[in-house]
Amino acid sequence: MVVLVSVVLFDEHITIDGSVIVSMTLNSPESLNALNLDMIHLITSKLDELRCDKRVVAIVLDGAGDKAFCAGGDIVRLYSAISEVIDQDYIERWFLAEYTLDYSLYSYPKPIICLGDGIVMGGGLGIMNGCSHRVVTESSSLAMPEVSIALYPDVGASWFLNQMPEGIGLFIGLTACRLNVADALLLRLADQFIDSSLCNRVIPELCRVRWYGCAHQVVTSTLNELGASAGSSRLPESMIKRYYDDIVDVSCFDRLADIVRAIAERDVDHSWWRRAQDTLERGSPLATAIIYQQLSLSREYTLKQAFESEMILTTRCCQRPELVEGIRALLIDKDKKPNWMFSQLDDVDSVYVDTFFQSPWKVNPLSDELEAIDKKSAACR
Repeated sequence: MVVLVSVVLFDEHITIDGSVIVSMTLNSPESLNALNLDMIHLITSKLDELRCDKRVVAIVLDGAGDKAFCAGGDIVRLYSAISEVIDQDYIERWFLAEYTLDYSLYSYPKPIICLGDGIVMGGGLGIMNGCSHRVVTESSSLAMPEVSIALYPDVGASWFLNQMPEGIGLFIGLTACRLNVADALLLRLADQFIDSSLCNRVIPELCRVRWYGCAHQVVTSTLNELGASAGSSRLPESMIKRYYDDIVDVSCFDRLADIVRAIAERDVDHSWWRRAQDTLERGSPLATAIIYQQLSLSREYTLKQAFESEMILTTRCCQRPELVEGIRALLIDKDKKPNWMFSQLDDVDSVYVDTFFQSPWKVNPLSDELEAIDKKSAACR
C-alpha cells in the first residue's frame, strides 16, 4: 500500500493555559525542503484558516531533516514548465502564489517563528524574512544565489536588500555570497540566535508560558531565554563585518561595469571573498545587469511596490531563454558550462535589459492579491 505523506506537516500544541500553538513543517528533506506550489498552497490555506482564530496564539515554521529550513524554490519543476511548454500558466500561478504568501507574512496578526536552521536560500529566505521572529543557529547558511541561474534576488529581496547599508545588498545580490549566523544578525535578516540543539525546545518552552498580554512579546521573551543559554561564544566571525569597508569601496561606483571590475580586482586573501568573486564571474552577465537595475529602481519602493515589480520582472525572465540555460547548466545537465547570451557585461544590450521591466499586463495580477491580504490582516487586529 502506498502511503502519501504531505509536503507540509501541521500539528497543534496546547499551552499550559489552554491556548494553541500551530507548527508547520516543510516536509521534503530529500530536496532540502525546496518550495513547491503544493507547499505554498497548503501554508497559505492554513494561515488563512488561523488568521482570526482566537485560540491560536503563535505559529512555528520549520523544515524537516537536519540540513535545511528551505534551500529555495523548486527550480527543476520551474524549468520543466518553461522549457517543455506543458503548462504555460503554471509560471504565473507559481509566482502569484509565492509572492502573495511572502507578502502576507509581513503583516500577519499573530507571531510567526521561523526556525532558520541549516540552509536558508532564495525562496526560503523570502519566507523567513517575512516572519515576525526569525531564529538562526550556528548551522545557518543564508544566500540569494539567483545570479548563477540568470535570475535575480526576488521574494521581496528588492525591498530587504535595499534596507541594508549602502552597497551591502547590491554586493550580496551580485555575488550570491554566503551569510553565516553572525552576518544574518548584523544585517537584520534574523532576530535571535539559539543553539541548534535547542530548536526542539522552542515549542515546549512556548507551551509552558502563560499567554496574556502581547503575544509577540511573549515569543520574544521566550526566545531570548533560550538564546541566553548559548550566549554569543558560538557565533562565527561575520564576514560582512570583516570586509565591510572593502564591500562599500567596491560598491560605491556609479557604473555597474566599474563595480564588477572593482569586485573582481580587489585582492582579498580569503576563501569567502574569492568564492564571491568566482560566482560573479561565472554568473550571467545579463542577470548582473538586471540585478543592478532592479535594486536601483526599487530603492525607494514600499514592500508592496517591490513585490509588484518582481512579478513583472520574474515573468519576463521566465519568457526569455537565459533562465532556462542557467537552470540547465547548474541543475539539469550539471555541466556548469552555461552558454550565456552575452559573454561579458560590456556586451549586454541595455535596450534588451529594459524590456524585462515592461509589464506584460495592463493590470498587475499581484496587485489585487496584495490588497486583499492587507484587508484580511487589518480585519483581524
